[in-house]
Amino acid sequence: MKNKRAYISVYNKEGLADFCRYLTEYGYELIATEGTCKVLCEAGIKVISAHDLTGYPEPLGGNVRAVHPAIYTGIIANRFTPEQLAQLDSDDVYPIELVIVNLYPFKDDMEAGVPFEEAAAHIDAGGVALLNAAAKNFQSTIAVCDPSDYERILCDLAAGVFTEEERKYFMYKAFSCTASYDALVAQYLSHQLKIPFPQNFTVTYEKAQEMRYGENPHQKAAVYREPLLKEGSLARARQLAGPVMTYNNIYDANAALELVKEFDQPAAVICKHRAPCGAGIGESIYDAFLRAKNADPMHGKNGIIAVNGVVETRLAVALKETGAEVILAVGFTPEAMTELRFKETLILLEMPGIRSKVQFSTFDLQKIYGGLLVQSYDTLAGTSSYCVTKRKPKEQEVRALNFCYKVAKHARSSAVVLGREGETVGIGTGQINRTLALRFAIELSEEKAKGCVLASDADLPDLECVEMCHNAGITAVIQTGNCSEEFISLCDKYKIAVLCTGERHFKN
Repeated sequence: MKNKRAYISVYNKEGLADFCRYLTEYGYELIATEGTCKVLCEAGIKVISAHDLTGYPEPLGGNVRAVHPAIYTGIIANRFTPEQLAQLDSDDVYPIELVIVNLYPFKDDMEAGVPFEEAAAHIDAGGVALLNAAAKNFQSTIAVCDPSDYERILCDLAAGVFTEEERKYFMYKAFSCTASYDALVAQYLSHQLKIPFPQNFTVTYEKAQEMRYGENPHQKAAVYREPLLKEGSLARARQLAGPVMTYNNIYDANAALELVKEFDQPAAVICKHRAPCGAGIGESIYDAFLRAKNADPMHGKNGIIAVNGVVETRLAVALKETGAEVILAVGFTPEAMTELRFKETLILLEMPGIRSKVQFSTFDLQKIYGGLLVQSYDTLAGTSSYCVTKRKPKEQEVRALNFCYKVAKHARSSAVVLGREGETVGIGTGQINRTLALRFAIELSEEKAKGCVLASDADLPDLECVEMCHNAGITAVIQTGNCSEEFISLCDKYKIAVLCTGERHFKN
């Protein structure tokens, strides 16, 4: 156990002095790069400068210090291979058993928006090389890349052995760290170059939280977040109350979030099983919620409610009566929190950036067995439409059509949404054909359909749909796709105004 050595080069120096003090007590000789060496010396810890060990200065700001044979060879040499051990002896190079390295936080530069040249100059190459070398040589060398593992290392030293399982664990941690780091750099470059679909799709995510369970109780699950996306992501919402969320809680809440993001004015959305069942906008968040609640036959029971504002006392009292499972909002006043803590299972999520729009660098991902479907997000919503009937919709109808069309965009196809200006009254979603979806939406709306407008995520398939609209009292329609002459003629007969858009918003 003579001349046990640890090589240390860290950016994050939190807890380092105490850790290294224990290492010296366990007989380790410490070698550190200039900045790290200074910190340890100031803490009164005996340490050898990498410069003094190699007799070689740290050129280029220390970027090539790690490749000197006295260091790199000592890290990557396998002491259990006689030939390599003999070469170490002949070259008078000591093995290095611990490599304590954490990388320059390149992500900070990316988030700060520093110029490309400056960010590129801060990409950590030497640290990545050292960690990979130590991880590859796991039988002889332990790679420590995470300060939270310092205590684990000390426990292993106290036990007197690094088991093979432990060595493989630290091998995994190091390769996971460097792979994630390189993937982050690749993401940054693809964003800078505006490459939408790279040949090799390398992305990295950080674990935000483990779920209570997955889609079903016997399944395990976790939620991960994109390192570069700071706002507008449910993965970064702060949970204020309630139990650990489940996979379905997150999935359903994200559907509500995506819909409520469509509106700049005060808005409220109720979703269940990833499908909207009520939506409303108004002069205040409270008014918007009442409209959304009235549109849902179950009035929000067991649903996910998202509002794009702060929940205050009056709204909290109204939310309390719904029996919702999750409430997502910009924030909650202290008085509202007091009202909503009546039920231990009610999950409250705070998300100040709830109105943030989709960024270029993020994608809509869908895992398939053995592969991955990747697409850009659907950010359009009725930006171009034209009237195909003799009667043009009135201004109030146009506002109602645009509102309902945004809701239809987030309903599962086939999707049909009935509503007025600022509120839905019936949503038909997830049906095998659009005629059934229309029938379902009309049945849900009951007598409220009279005087409403209709939005469809694709063209209404037949004249039966026009008859159904007329009988329900629907006055205007917006849909994707063209209309047949017969369809237009029948709409003209019933004075139903029809707008067509060139956009398709199919959603599985």
